[in-house]
Amino acid sequence: MRFFITTLVLLFSLSIHAQEIIKDGKTYEIKKGKIFLEDKDVTETFTVEERKALLSKLKANAEAVDLKEKKEKEERKTEKAQKKLEKKHKKAEKAQKRAEKALKKKQKAQKNYNKLSAKLENSQKKYDRLKKKGKLSPQDENKWLEKIEKLNAKVSKAEKQMKRA
Repeated sequence: MRFFITTLVLLFSLSIHAQEIIKDGKTYEIKKGKIFLEDKDVTETFTVEERKALLSKLKANAEAVDLKEKKEKEERKTEKAQKKLEKKHKKAEKAQKRAEKALKKKQKAQKNYNKLSAKLENSQKKYDRLKKKGKLSPQDENKWLEKIEKLNAKVSKAEKQMKRA
């Protein structure tokens, strides 16, 4: 927005003073092919060569202004392209971070599931071994069954989390 306002001010000032030429410390104004000094027509005081020189100087000034405007326009285009690239880069970084976060979450869920599955398997084996040997009282057997049931619930919950992640 600031650049737009600056450009408008520059164009406005150029339109007002675009036809002024400074020669020998005096500011001449050219309007419709006539040369004015302090709002007085002084066209006839110049020779044809001087008039041509003043007009060519005016053209050179206009060309310089045009060249400057083209440069500014190219700079604006370059800035816009740079901003677009930066936006794309930031968007790609965010997407990568989201993907990394999702991967970590999935790995954690898988690790948790594996850990609980192993714990359930070991508890089941120990329960079967103790039961086979006859070393479990009815109270101990109930405790082991509750423990195995809780582990089953945890494993199924971990499995759901793993599938969601």
